[in-house]
Amino acid sequence: MANIPLFEIDWEESDLKHVTNSIQRGSYWTKGPYVDKLEETLEEYLGVSHALTVNSGTTALVAALKAMGVSNGDEVIVPSFTFIATANAVKLAGGTPVFADIEEETYGLDPVSVKAKITDRTKAILPVHVYGAASQIEAICQIAEEHKIAVLEDNAEALGAEYNGQKLGSFGKAATLSFCQNKIVATGDGGAVVTDDDELARQIKLYRSHGRATKNYFDRAESGSYVDVGTNIRMSDITAALGYSQMNRVDTLIDKRQSVAEKYTKQFEEIQGVKPHAPSQGATHVYQLYTIELDSTIERNKVITALSEQDIASKVYWDPPVHQTEYYRESLEEIPDLPVTEDIASRVLSLPMHPNLSEEEIAQVVGTIEDVVS
Repeated sequence: MANIPLFEIDWEESDLKHVTNSIQRGSYWTKGPYVDKLEETLEEYLGVSHALTVNSGTTALVAALKAMGVSNGDEVIVPSFTFIATANAVKLAGGTPVFADIEEETYGLDPVSVKAKITDRTKAILPVHVYGAASQIEAICQIAEEHKIAVLEDNAEALGAEYNGQKLGSFGKAATLSFCQNKIVATGDGGAVVTDDDELARQIKLYRSHGRATKNYFDRAESGSYVDVGTNIRMSDITAALGYSQMNRVDTLIDKRQSVAEKYTKQFEEIQGVKPHAPSQGATHVYQLYTIELDSTIERNKVITALSEQDIASKVYWDPPVHQTEYYRESLEEIPDLPVTEDIASRVLSLPMHPNLSEEEIAQVVGTIEDVVS
């Protein structure tokens, strides 16, 4: 393991206490009181009517897309500069991902490219809030409204971030969250769909639990009422206990990440050819990832090698972009022309980031990069 790892999970004794409480209850480990507590906490924090926990951010995307009616023949506009789950979820829901280009400031979907990709088969737009800051979400929502199509925000990386004072995840018809181990709030794995749409929430509740309409299934003698086709993507009560505990200090976790990022950025100010990813005007950044963009004259592999030689981890998110991965190269009828996506993907590098990264560690990371680029 690297001396300075890419991330470390912030945990406290309260996390152990809540998980132990769930286990020691000796019952309702599947759908227990911590699931309700976590969902209620997310609803209050994001200002939404419904938060529906599931077992991953990927299944959250699939469930939301299915509830929006995405099926065979439907197109969903997605970025290629994202984790592959964004596009895969569209395929798993039965739809076709249509890749639009990104813009250079936020690395999110370019509204101009989105508009050009809309057809009479477009069912939804799926913007991603990259690295912890907002995409051009208001412009995308306006385009969607003009064309009467839905917006599903992939907010896996930006829990707690805002745009013009409004929490991300509350702009579209629905949004998805991820609680994977390196996220703002970490439960190892897990996710949620958040929405103000009552009918969408009802359909997701059915889909995540076998299409079962019966409440309190384990408290009844009857086998239950099944009104739709569904699967099992529920979050366990034990996982929810950890999520609830982490959500109780989410603002502290974000503050600590922002403090680390501020120290990084200040040290990078004097280094030519290195540009940290930053929020656009009116947006906040929660720094789920701390990512730099290298000038085209700098060889990224030399930077990665130099960091590795100092036992410092780094990672490229994401190169190749999704449309250039093996599966999509072979399955797409036509490879899209996404020049900004391909350019940005070739020059970004994510550095160690977690709430407790020390000033000495930050200085070691920045100093190593400075030695290479100078």
